Order: sequence, then C-alpha cells, then structure tokens
Amino acid sequence: MSEEKENIQFELTDALIGQVEQLIVEENDKELRVLLDEFHYADIAEILDELDLDESVYIIKLLDSETTSDILTEVDEDIREKILQNLSAKEIAEEVEELDTDDAADIIGELSEERQEAVISQIEDEEHKAEIQELLTYDEDSAGGLMAKELVKVYETWTVAGCLRRIRGQAEEVTRVHSIYVVDKEDKLIGRLSLKDLITAKSEQKISDIYISNVDSVTTDNDVEDVAKVMQKYDLEAIPVIDENQTLLGRITIDDIVDVIKEEAEKDYQLAAGITSDVEHDDSIFELTRARLPWLFLGLIGGVGAFIIMYYFEGNLPEEAIILFLFTPLIAAMAGNVGVQSSAIIVQGLANDDVKGSINNRLIKEMLLAALNGIILSLFLFVFVFAWEQNFKLALAISISLVAVIIVAGLIGTFIPLFLDKRGIDPAIATGPFITTSNDIFGIVIYLMIAKIILGI
Repeated sequence: MSEEKENIQFELTDALIGQVEQLIVEENDKELRVLLDEFHYADIAEILDELDLDESVYIIKLLDSETTSDILTEVDEDIREKILQNLSAKEIAEEVEELDTDDAADIIGELSEERQEAVISQIEDEEHKAEIQELLTYDEDSAGGLMAKELVKVYETWTVAGCLRRIRGQAEEVTRVHSIYVVDKEDKLIGRLSLKDLITAKSEQKISDIYISNVDSVTTDNDVEDVAKVMQKYDLEAIPVIDENQTLLGRITIDDIVDVIKEEAEKDYQLAAGITSDVEHDDSIFELTRARLPWLFLGLIGGVGAFIIMYYFEGNLPEEAIILFLFTPLIAAMAGNVGVQSSAIIVQGLANDDVKGSINNRLIKEMLLAALNGIILSLFLFVFVFAWEQNFKLALAISISLVAVIIVAGLIGTFIPLFLDKRGIDPAIATGPFITTSNDIFGIVIYLMIAKIILGI
C-alpha cells in the first residue's frame, strides 16, 4: 500500500462495520475491495476483530495475499488461530510466502505439527522455506526465535562499486534497511557500514577500508528481554544476531522488540494483580479461574494466619484495650500499601535495568524513606487516637506500631523482588498478593507485640 494510505486517519465506527457486513451479505466483492483498499492493513485487522469468523475468512479469501498476509500478523491471536483453521495448507502457504521470515515462522509456529508440515511442504520458494524451518528450531523467547533472516550484508573484500550493485538486489527482499552488516569470507560478523561512508567513498575502494568495526550484536540463545535491554540502552533500530562462531544469521528490528516489551508489561501487570498465567478477557471461566485461584488461595491462607494471631492475643488483652483490634485493618492496610509501593519501584527498576549497586544500600535507603513516611503518618494517628480515647499509652502503642510496620513493609517490599531476581524468578510476582499477604501477617504480629510491650499486657 502507498504511504498516502498509511497516513489516513482511521476511525473504527459501527457504521463502517455495518457497511462491511452488508457488502459481505450482498457478496458485493468489487465495492468491498474498493472500500478496504482505502485502509492500512492494521486498520483492516481492527475491522476483522469486530466481525464474526465467517466474515473474517470471507475478507481474507477475497483480498490478495500481499495484503492479507500483513493483516494476519496484526489480528488478535485467537482470531488468527480460528481464521487459519478455515484456510487450507496451500492458502496459508501463499500467505506466509509474502511475509518476512520472522512473521512467517510466528504464524506457522501457532499451528499443530501436522499442519506445520503440510504448510511448509506447500511453500514454493525453497530458500524461504529453509529459513522458516531454521527459525522454528529456536526457542520462541530467544533472539533466534525473534530474528528475521532478511538483512543486507556485504563482504569486506568487495569494492564500493560492486557493493552498491549487490546491495540493490538484497534490499529488494528487505522491508526496511536499518543497517548494512560487514562479514568476512566465512560470513563472520566483523562490523557495520555507514550509508554515508558508502556513497561518499571512491568506487575502487574496498569495504575493508571504510567499514566500522564497532557493532553491537546478540547470540541466538540470548533471552528476548536481554535483547530489548541492549537495544534500549544503545538506541538501536536493529541488532544483528550471531551464533557461537560469530556467523551472521539474522537481525532483530525495533518493531519486534516493542512487541516483546508490550507482552512483558502485560505479563508483569497480571502477575502484580495476582494472575499466574497469561490470560485474555474473553478466555473461558475455567481458564480465568485457574489463573486467579492460586494467589486468592494464598490470600485466604494469609487471612487465616492473621485470624490465628489475633485469636491468640485476644485472650490476653484487657477489655479497655479492645480498641486495638479496631485499628488492625488500618495497620494491615498500611503494611500492604507500603510493601506494594516499594516492590513496584524495585520491579520497575529491574525491568529497566536501572537497579544497580549494593542491595544493602537499597535497603538502608528504603528504611530511611519508610521511617520518614511512618513518623509523619504516626504523628497524625497519635493525635487522633489520643483525642478519641484520652489514653496516652494506647495512642503511643498504635502510633509506634505504625512506624515499625511501615519500615518492615518497606524492607520486605524492597528485599523480596531483589531476592527473586537474583534467583532467576520474575520479581513481578512480588508486587501483588504475595507482598500484601506477607506484610499483613508481619504487620499484625508487630502491631500486637508492640502493643503488648507498651501496655504491659
């Protein structure tokens, strides 16, 4: 599609959906093509998300593969899965032949092994087929599983004039040329080539005279999150992927990394909310229950533990101090809130690779911060309790408990994400019910212990 079409402001309306549905009912293919031709493939994907399955399949079969292949990369995964189930192996092969190898491998990878073999056997371009098969061998969360085989590479022995001729041919297969990579005779990555240096160099000069040896790269087994951090740190639009022998295998572009960051953010958000697996709003009740129940059960266990602690202390409290129990929800809530705040900051810092230095320094800083916040809040609470009960010791016990609980909650919220990260566990789980429940229990124990000491009960 032209750039002009890409710049059209798109708005998905009920009227547009109704118009598309009516044209499908009338089987008015000509007008439907004219209508959809106005939109970018990403906009058509949005339209398909609002149609039923039969209507979506109708559009996919109506439009040319050059357009529909891009549409399939943009539609919701669940919808794409259903559409692919209604296409033959030959039709899917025609779609993936229009895609870059990484997108093609992603789509084929969603199929069953039997269907994968059937689709791959229908791909006519042998080179494209071999590259897709190679990509399917890598772990989907690795750089190898994310990379595309399409790139522009030149040999150090080429002249500038010869290089320009060959680049023209390679560039036809690459959607966007972010970088030109330089390899030796064994296809080992040795550097990159500046387009400015290339077009200003003399025709007879060798590439070895003008290439830049400094080039960032990742290996096929690097985790995609690590790749994202490297590209973010050095502001890269693309990064080459090599194997253990430094052989250039492919490249990863920024659009793929944006998808990785988005998926990781969604996963961390769900973990923080106490959802143990990746779910969507339209998943079945069973799938949603299975994802939510473990952390809810943890919360239930924590509540039972808090009840046992309070039950133990209740028998030792004089009747005039029973007001302590009325402040228990406040103490527990403050512990949970402070813990979640502290852990959220640490998890965000770990995700952005901003958390550096000694863990002890982090804990000391968090303790001082929590102490300052706790003192300010406890002063207000002391005045309130004293004014309400006219009992100095009771007000002192509750306010000192609040300071202690906030400090401990801040330390727990800081330490646990760092500890989990060191153990290779996603620290995002620390920002949800795990922190809240643990701080509730610790908070109640500290609260009642301090009250017992100050009140002499």
